[in-house]
Amino acid sequence: MNLHTANTIHTPDTATTTATTGSATLTGPVTPTDTTSTDTTHRPLPQRIPIHHPGDPSYEDARCLWNTAVDLEPAAVAEPSTPLQVSEIVTAARRQGLRVAPVSTGHNAGPLTQHDLSDTILVKLSGLTDVHIDPSTATARVQGGALWGDVVEAAGQHGLACLHGSSPDVGVGGYLLGGGIFLYARRLGMATNSVTAMEVVLADGSLVRVDRTRHCSLFWALRGGGGNFGIVTAFEFSLYPLETVYAGMMVWDIEEADRVVRAWARWAPSAPDEITTSMRILHLPDAPEVPAPVRGRPVVCLDGAVLGPEAAARDAVAPLRALRPEVDTFASVPPASLSRLHMDPEGPTPVVGDSALLGRLPDSAVDAFLAQVGPGTDHSLLTAELRQLGGALSRRHPDGGAMSRMHGAFMLFGAAIADTPENRARGHADATALTRALKPWSTGGHYLNFAESPVDVECSFPERDWLTLTRVKTVYDPDDVFVANHPVPPVPA
Repeated sequence: MNLHTANTIHTPDTATTTATTGSATLTGPVTPTDTTSTDTTHRPLPQRIPIHHPGDPSYEDARCLWNTAVDLEPAAVAEPSTPLQVSEIVTAARRQGLRVAPVSTGHNAGPLTQHDLSDTILVKLSGLTDVHIDPSTATARVQGGALWGDVVEAAGQHGLACLHGSSPDVGVGGYLLGGGIFLYARRLGMATNSVTAMEVVLADGSLVRVDRTRHCSLFWALRGGGGNFGIVTAFEFSLYPLETVYAGMMVWDIEEADRVVRAWARWAPSAPDEITTSMRILHLPDAPEVPAPVRGRPVVCLDGAVLGPEAAARDAVAPLRALRPEVDTFASVPPASLSRLHMDPEGPTPVVGDSALLGRLPDSAVDAFLAQVGPGTDHSLLTAELRQLGGALSRRHPDGGAMSRMHGAFMLFGAAIADTPENRARGHADATALTRALKPWSTGGHYLNFAESPVDVECSFPERDWLTLTRVKTVYDPDDVFVANHPVPPVPA
């Protein structure tokens, strides 16, 4: 669907305004809600929009998200298929005194459990999946419910690559709104920095286009501030000319963990920006869909990608090859082949986990990591992961949004399958034990896309940025209509 022809998109000029909220006067480039949009206040919610209420036969299936361990009981579940339907749902919810919680796939839905959703409509965007690639401008236009696998495939047909997530079924929307890091991040930065425009349904039901000149404060807040400010029905972002990329994985037996993890932790901080890697202790099931080298046994697994000429890429991975992996698949491959490199589970999956940002990873931190998940330990974690940060991720993007950089040198993440109450409890305990063991090296902040439980959102942003986020929330959603997994509150009146 072409949103420009299917719906009215309002693009007022950005203006510097002054807004008063209680005793605080907010000044700066905070643009007000556009009030010229089509008024749907008195229109009944069209019956063509699937709406599922408690007691309906369809409600139980409708309320399930990608993470099936998350049990939400909203007042209703809506499944729009067009931006106009999203607008109508928001308007109807406001009219009935209800709130709205948008989700794309529900990978990071766990923190929504902190909210009482009895007055909230869960809006699932899985019906908005159009993907359009413009090779002449190297840009993508993607609707808010699309999956990265579809974008990677479409871009690859034109020799272009996107800053996608670690699995083909990760949703574009939540990933970009929370930052977005994976294979190319140390060279190209957070994925949200590549976003050039969005189309957003606001709290009054209006549909607006936001970019660096229109609703610029909202555009800034959405790039890292999550789903607190509106429902994004379309993203536009830059793509990168990339015919091949030098990427792959290396695998060692778990008994090699001390030697390998310690050497990687020493190498990672000074590695060239062109290389981005993850180091994991994996214990994947003995299942046919799991690659043979890591199937049914605990292993040490490194995966990553290098941007640049192949000769330079080989030099970049040479220190890792010197660790003598039993499996080494690094080679020049099409970018589209990398969406499954990380071997994340696909399809609805019950998962619990915990994460932390680490300022450094000295030998003592490696000791603590291996004491939890190394050889001979007894734990339930499917993966215990250390992602290499730094490079472009450590530098504030000159034109970035609310989260344009990562405050840490590594990200720690542990996850377990939560298919029974017992496994859920043990998995949560093991994941939090891992992050607790490395707390002495934690920055105290969070990468919110990996925060699987409610956290102190404020501590994840510099003080000035957090204040700006609350200002933008106050201007665009003063009544707190939008319910987000990681909430930004409006300034109290």
